[in-house]
Amino acid sequence: MSKESLTLYRDLLRYSSRLAAYNFRTYAMRRTRDAFRASAGVTDQRELQTLFTKGYKELAVLKRQSAISQMYSIPDNKLVVETAHGTNRLATGESKLIQ
Repeated sequence: MSKESLTLYRDLLRYSSRLAAYNFRTYAMRRTRDAFRASAGVTDQRELQTLFTKGYKELAVLKRQSAISQMYSIPDNKLVVETAHGTNRLATGESKLIQ
């Protein structure tokens, strides 16, 4: 993985994590990971350039959407699967009922 692709990957994940809505946030992060895994073996320079162009367009969309979602988010309006610290309680093994 080149330095440019690693930087793009990190930026896409960073802006994905800034989306206020849980479903949009996890979808964007999953989509980013899946796209980079799928294109890991690409060596053709023309195809790589196409993928970078598409990635930078997606990054621009994520930047705009994360800014908009932060403007219109309601503080402390979290879903049950979310916690204040950003971890999923079921993933950490805590199975107590959240009250």
